[in-house]
Amino acid sequence: MIEVSSLCRKFGDFCAVDNVSFSIETGEIVGLLGPNGAGKTTTMRMITGFLEPTSGCVKIDGLDVTEFPVQTKAKIGYMSESAPMYKDMIVADYLKYVAEIQRQNAAEKIPHLAEICGLKEVMHKNISDLSRGNKQRVGLAHALMGDPEILILDEPTSGLDPNQVQEVRNLIKEIGKTRTVIISTHILSEVEMLCNRVIIISSGKKVADGPTGELLEHYGSSNVISIILENASEQSVKEKISAVDGATAVSIKSEGNKLYVSVSVKDGKEIRGAVAKVCVENGWNLLELVLRKNTLEDVFRILTNGGAEK
Repeated sequence: MIEVSSLCRKFGDFCAVDNVSFSIETGEIVGLLGPNGAGKTTTMRMITGFLEPTSGCVKIDGLDVTEFPVQTKAKIGYMSESAPMYKDMIVADYLKYVAEIQRQNAAEKIPHLAEICGLKEVMHKNISDLSRGNKQRVGLAHALMGDPEILILDEPTSGLDPNQVQEVRNLIKEIGKTRTVIISTHILSEVEMLCNRVIIISSGKKVADGPTGELLEHYGSSNVISIILENASEQSVKEKISAVDGATAVSIKSEGNKLYVSVSVKDGKEIRGAVAKVCVENGWNLLELVLRKNTLEDVFRILTNGGAEK
């Protein structure tokens, strides 16, 4: 278990992390979100023991990270955003070097990590010659070398192409079956797919913490119906659709002979049938009618409101 209590970190007069508290149970996959400069990376570095808190504490299985650095760090695998490695080394030699530093059995660990991280075909290559996706895989293998109970990943799919992103996501899902995982990423769809819980930090403060589904229900904006119409006037459409029970706001954008209509819907209301009926009764040519569900992006925008940038 990870326990973060009243955690603060200052750099001079600037408070990067301000009184943040949360706990993470064993086996959870948690997304740590926030705008650039919100304090995510600083928080992760304090959890790993890389940075010492100005005040507050982090405990891993009841042990304070500052007081018991060796015991707590042994439980954590950390992959930073850049995944720093000795790029002039061959993959197999680099992983052997990491194993020796961590006093692991290289002959036993490396074949296993090469298998689960998909590195078998590149073990003979220089790290500098690898694709970014394979470099991320090497970084994951490094983070997993000590068989940590906790895996902390900072932007694990940054800069990858779509195929590489999917491969790394599948790997994280598999790893998450047996470990506690914390993921920091700007790709919100990734968090929705991978994480069963989300913590959002803005301007150094925790602004939300809960299961992904609950955050969508509690903070997400109202459902929106998107409509494309032909043979309709803006004034008539706005008037008629606004009168539908459950429609809270109607906005319209005109392009050529088409109207792009966005209808905000009162929570829990099903008004698609009523809206379609209005379109038919008024002779409008209905080209599209789609209900857009709440997304984590909606929640993020509402809670961070642009957030702090640096």
